[in-house]
Amino acid sequence: MNPVQRPEMFIIGAQPVCSQLPGLSPGQRKLCQLYQEHMAYIGEGAKTGIKECQYQFRQRRWNCSTVDNTSVFGRVMQIGSRETAFTYAVSAAGVVNAISRACREGELSTCGCSRTARPKDLPRDWLWGGCGDNVEYGYRFAKEFVDAREREKNFAKGSEEQGRVLMNLQNNEAGRRAVYKMADVACKCHGVSGSCSLKTCWLQLAEFRKVGDQLKEKYDSAAAMRITRKGKLELVNSRFNQPTPEDLVYVDPSPDYCLRNETTGSLGTQGRLCNKTSEGMDGCELMCCGRGYDQFKSVQVERCHCKFHWCCFVKCKKCTEIVDQYVCK
Repeated sequence: MNPVQRPEMFIIGAQPVCSQLPGLSPGQRKLCQLYQEHMAYIGEGAKTGIKECQYQFRQRRWNCSTVDNTSVFGRVMQIGSRETAFTYAVSAAGVVNAISRACREGELSTCGCSRTARPKDLPRDWLWGGCGDNVEYGYRFAKEFVDAREREKNFAKGSEEQGRVLMNLQNNEAGRRAVYKMADVACKCHGVSGSCSLKTCWLQLAEFRKVGDQLKEKYDSAAAMRITRKGKLELVNSRFNQPTPEDLVYVDPSPDYCLRNETTGSLGTQGRLCNKTSEGMDGCELMCCGRGYDQFKSVQVERCHCKFHWCCFVKCKKCTEIVDQYVCK
């Protein structure tokens, strides 16, 4: 998945034909043939990752736009930037998330409910059971499938190409770990009249938005790296802390994304909505890169004056409001 190519192709038909799926490496194609029923959930996870990327960057110059049909994120992915680092991480996280849930729901023949050991701090009289999300299996399968493409590459030790492979593997792992480590215990009460005298608990994935929030924090603190002659990544600035397996890394500086550039895949910010009163990245000054902005009025229709009627529906009126909006020149 480069990081994920044409995810919608994964979910066409109940049993996709692996030879017809674009973007798979030879190793991924073999895994596809062995685990065909997994492919729909890989595609589902890929789409979840794309949506989360677009949410997290909705107010940035680069807003995780898809630009063509050959690759989800277009030529931006050819640059080993921190934006590329995030897309690899969130895509890998989406696959772990989807496969783990599919196991719990009984959709895959090779896995079932989570077999995580009972937490030591769980009260003795609470039951450990239920059917938890199988994040262990999701993590292992995503590592095997997503990393297969990178591990098949055989570049010269110390080359820029090898540096990019190591970068991709690091960010894939950071995405998987975010899902794995954020899974937590969920419980349900039992007892007379809801007294909660007894609880059944199980392992449950965190909401994917929380995973996206954490990966966005990792993006903001991503470490700049370079490849050594010995074929390992090292920090560009040794004063910073060495990145852990949970951190994002990048090897190339980011374009400014201000202007459309076919070479880098930047769409530019012309025509993007901006916030006149904000001093952040969504503000007109930063979003428009100093080019200025145009103002226009738009009509917004919203539900308003809602009342609950017994029993059992809500009735609302429609309110029309004319608002000022601003777009970058």
